[in-house]
Amino acid sequence: MPLFDLTLEELHEYRSDSVAPEDFDAFWTKTLQEAREHDLAPRFEPVDTGLTTVDVYDVTFAGFGGHPVKAWFTVPANATAPLPLIVEFVGYGGGRGLPHEHLLWASAGHAHLIMDTRGQGSAWGGGGGTPDPVGGGPAYPGFMTRGIDAPENYYYRRVFTDGVRAVEAARSHPLADASRTVVLGGSQGGGISIAVAGLVPDLAGAAPDVPFLCDFPRAAVLTDRHPYREIGLFLKTHRGRSADVQRTLAYFDGVHFATRATAPALFSAALEDQTCPPSTVFAAFNAWPHDDKRIEVYDFNDHEGGGPFQEETKLRWLRALTSR
Repeated sequence: MPLFDLTLEELHEYRSDSVAPEDFDAFWTKTLQEAREHDLAPRFEPVDTGLTTVDVYDVTFAGFGGHPVKAWFTVPANATAPLPLIVEFVGYGGGRGLPHEHLLWASAGHAHLIMDTRGQGSAWGGGGGTPDPVGGGPAYPGFMTRGIDAPENYYYRRVFTDGVRAVEAARSHPLADASRTVVLGGSQGGGISIAVAGLVPDLAGAAPDVPFLCDFPRAAVLTDRHPYREIGLFLKTHRGRSADVQRTLAYFDGVHFATRATAPALFSAALEDQTCPPSTVFAAFNAWPHDDKRIEVYDFNDHEGGGPFQEETKLRWLRALTSR
């Protein structure tokens, strides 16, 4: 696949044209206040997985609207002292899967919570178990246009709120060191981690890989791959709705969350990635205000990005970050 986006030099200079709504902060303050009116009520139930090097807990907590959200919480076996905490979010269509699918971070000595994504978990991996009980208006198949008629109704309002509540739930466990909390994920999980980093002011770090949900105005017209293509296919039928759709999406653009993030960051991008084009990733990275940030670039890779090589990079980065 040839390079299709900006050159690397141009990527480092690129700035998104996306404009944050004037009430962006008020919208999210109100959203989180409403969510916190519901008791978080985190439950950590031990699970016999047959694994001997880790202890696993089946987690349930109250997310957006008080709706129950599932997660796995995994720690090194027989841990007794609080550990650096990793909160991970999942790629598009996937769910929390099965505990043995997520052993890397606990094996490296971290407490690890991986959040189910409401309504997803049926496209790949070991599945999910969190329904999305909220209905919506007409939408193109997928999740990108569910509730897109208004920011209050949009699907990712619920998901991003779940993400913030996942951090709060994970931090409530006695084996989690709240002061050393890092959020991460790839693709959709990377986009959720950027949003959470913009909404939770005291994180130790964020590591979004080839993140989705960034720079909507460019992404929606640059690539014909799903999931971004769902937006165009919705507008193909709902003619004349483009301005309304872009207004809704502006409340969920990773670029605007990135500008509000306060933690060190490690990003990754792939120059042949047509699912999450590199310019949309750099749009969020370039907007990130913290001086301690870097981006790993994989020049001949598509949406798989750095894969295990990026995991190795994150392991070293996290060791340095959480030992400060």
